[in-house]
Amino acid sequence: MKAGFAKVDITPGLGGQKIGWIRPIPIERIADPLYARAAVFGSGRSRLGFVQLDTLSVRWSTVQEIRRRVEKACGLRGAGLMVAATHNHSGPAVATVCDVARDDTYVAFLVERVVEAVTAAVAGLEEAEVGFAHVFEFGLTHNRRTALRDGTTTTHGLGFRHPLALYAEGPIDPEVAVLAARRPGGALLGAMVNFACHPVHYGGEPVVTAGFPGVLAAKMAVRGCPHTLFLNGACGNISPGNPVLPVQPAMEDIGRRLAEDACEAIGQMTFATGLPLGARQTTVQLPYRRITAAEVKGDVTGAQRFVDPAAYDRAMPKLLARIRERGTQPAEVQVLRIGPVTFTAVPAEFFVQLGMRIKEGAHPLHGLVVGHANGMVGYIPHREAFERGGYETTFGPAWRQAPEAGDVLVAAALEQVQALQAGPKARPTTRRAAPAVRPVRRGPRRGGKA
Repeated sequence: MKAGFAKVDITPGLGGQKIGWIRPIPIERIADPLYARAAVFGSGRSRLGFVQLDTLSVRWSTVQEIRRRVEKACGLRGAGLMVAATHNHSGPAVATVCDVARDDTYVAFLVERVVEAVTAAVAGLEEAEVGFAHVFEFGLTHNRRTALRDGTTTTHGLGFRHPLALYAEGPIDPEVAVLAARRPGGALLGAMVNFACHPVHYGGEPVVTAGFPGVLAAKMAVRGCPHTLFLNGACGNISPGNPVLPVQPAMEDIGRRLAEDACEAIGQMTFATGLPLGARQTTVQLPYRRITAAEVKGDVTGAQRFVDPAAYDRAMPKLLARIRERGTQPAEVQVLRIGPVTFTAVPAEFFVQLGMRIKEGAHPLHGLVVGHANGMVGYIPHREAFERGGYETTFGPAWRQAPEAGDVLVAAALEQVQALQAGPKARPTTRRAAPAVRPVRRGPRRGGKA
């Protein structure tokens, strides 16, 4: 078993445009650097790679170009490479959304840097042991969709201070899952942390930051883990904090807490070599929304246009032409397996209810979900969410798929997971973990390992 990690700086320059708040916002200050982080795992002739980008999203065509160049540069097959964005709302314009146009110059720079990161991770492959464990974190997130007494749902706004507030429309995903690699019996090489939460700090301000995923990586480095990739989960309806708190937690607080959780999980791990690796992928065609005149105008019950309603109107002609031309939306579903763990990449802001279905259906393997990966088709709510409306179901450029699209993606994901379950099984050699990171002092926490 081998593992290699690397990172490269992908911070944009001043004067460009941010993305993630619908309206154009110029970049006037860099609060902290953005990175592309890479992890590569090898067993026998098999290799798998993961890339984490401190960006809002990554286009499928960009992923394909990265895969093509990586395969040429270092031999890592594109089918075994996952490219995931943290969904950072304070990064550069890597896509076109409403009035914000994609920065093609930056995207070209990004591709070059990602290839450098993956190539460096491959060059740095060394003998390693891999461990996996998880803990549960209930204090950082909430389901941001508040059901109201009139039968609708509100996403952004008053939350439970709304006079018609009734209940949280859905659950959160409290799992903090960690896969870590270390030198045989020695120091950590790096880790991947999977957790579902929107990184929205400084989103509406002219500031670039990596948000809490950047804080997490910095805190982990101090504790002895030099490389940490944050793989965001099914966070389409999950935001930081608590809807009744007057002040939401700062990104520093979230990153620090996640680092504590990750260190706790690493302390529970049994490390092993000889773990089986596997990769499967398929492309499905997602149906577009059945469009009505009321949806085009934003007049349907429960519709909620955010930031600038007029931006939706300006984007409609191009969106409608695209739907008429294409008919369906292609979406890649990829599953990578490392030992008992599967990572399902979904190119969407996936609702937590759909992510839970994939996790449950992956059993007896330990299923995880990685959102905003290998492309971006926009929000994918679960079917029932459309009955109440809300921001994520309102028709627009990033809100265009039909209610059944989530079911299509879940079915495709579980088909790939089941195929990997039937794959070859290796006999791992295991070692109990020695303390590999600086311990933290906190109360008892319910956790587990696989």
